[in-house]
Amino acid sequence: MEQAMTAPELLRLPSPAPAPQALAFDGEHLWLGSWETQRLYGIDPHHFTVFEEANAPGKPVGAVCVGDELRLVCSEGSEGDRFIRRFIPGHGFKEHDRISCPEHTGSFLAFDGTHLWLSQRYNKRVFKLDAEYRVTAAVEIGAEVLGVAWVEGALYASTWHGKEGGCAIVRVADIDTGLIDTVASMPFAAISLTHDGSRFWTNDPRTTSLVAFNL
Repeated sequence: MEQAMTAPELLRLPSPAPAPQALAFDGEHLWLGSWETQRLYGIDPHHFTVFEEANAPGKPVGAVCVGDELRLVCSEGSEGDRFIRRFIPGHGFKEHDRISCPEHTGSFLAFDGTHLWLSQRYNKRVFKLDAEYRVTAAVEIGAEVLGVAWVEGALYASTWHGKEGGCAIVRVADIDTGLIDTVASMPFAAISLTHDGSRFWTNDPRTTSLVAFNL
């Protein structure tokens, strides 16, 4: 892994729930999914108060905002199969609206304005999905993927390189060739990745915190 400067931490706030996992920003609010409580929490980022919460149909793994709705990857059943679920703020999850992830495996989501991008953590890759959730492209990341976000025309990923290599934020500089640049290192395993228009947000499960940082 390329050596990079540590990302400057801007803000660290206590998570409203244990085991913070999925994280998304809808243009106004943060949404947090807890692996332990299996609930989704809407958070006012200015006062850091919870204004909405809902039971998820499984363990929330990753989340992203798509227009006025959210899409979540949930781990469901005794085998932990992964499904993409639809959540509408103020209305909840659509019970029968679920799509199986490729190979029943998926973790984090990004949205480029047209397409969803779905990562597979241990397969070390990210899929581009079409409107029917079919895989149309794949990007090999080369490390475990702990989170993904689409920011200003580029795909970013939080990556894990083992205890020796630690965590790094990478940017896919060229989707077609899979060219990847390491842009920052992280002092903890940064789980999930989202962007609020001016800064990135991630989870530090070790300290049960949400962390804002920039690159």
